[in-house]
Amino acid sequence: MYLVSEATAPVELIGLHKSFGQNHVLGGVDLTLKHGEATAIVGPNGAGKTTLIKCLLGLTHPDDGVIRIGGREVDDDVSYRSAIGYMPQHPDFPDNLSTREIIDLLQQLRGNEHVDLSLQRLMELDREMDKPVRALSGGTRQKLSAVLAFMFKPPILVLDEPTAGLDPIASSALKDHIMAEKKRGATMILTSHVMSDLEELSDRVVFLLDGIIRFDGSLQDIRQRTGESKLERAIAQMLRGEAA
Repeated sequence: MYLVSEATAPVELIGLHKSFGQNHVLGGVDLTLKHGEATAIVGPNGAGKTTLIKCLLGLTHPDDGVIRIGGREVDDDVSYRSAIGYMPQHPDFPDNLSTREIIDLLQQLRGNEHVDLSLQRLMELDREMDKPVRALSGGTRQKLSAVLAFMFKPPILVLDEPTAGLDPIASSALKDHIMAEKKRGATMILTSHVMSDLEELSDRVVFLLDGIIRFDGSLQDIRQRTGESKLERAIAQMLRGEAA
């Protein structure tokens, strides 16, 4: 696995710009993430959240700016991706493979790395192991996505709508696991439309609007700034203020 030293920032985004034609999606994003910290990236649809995550994952390339993982500029070296566990909002797996085959395939691709499959049991996925993906419910696919994201204990985790479609038992198990991994020192990036989840799991809020960071601080900071006790209402007030 690509090593991320505790002596350096796990993730640094410096002056990221990205446009699609005339649509300017990111307008110079500067963001440094810390070890053991969960950062919620929030903002309305079209704010640039998805593009920011895609740039970090190497799924799209910024027009300008620098991405450093563990203090090293990534450039065209894709090996850094092994340091990131990614749980997408809409996981897409080969329909003909079973849950077990997908997990085994990923283990084979990654070689002899130690694996952590504790979520498989905690989320009660064992009974679904031999079913083909095409027979799985959306919630069960989400469980599989969570197991894959965490199975190599990556130092960086990007979780996009992680609890979407999960039943209460699975959602609680995933949240407990997120908190445990954060305590271990993992760096988390969270996005969700469920503001209560972000309040429960996040240490820091980054509010993105029109591709520009308009706020970056703790949950307490945003509450003090807006006078709102709930994150959802705090974000709504900031949106109204920017639109005024």
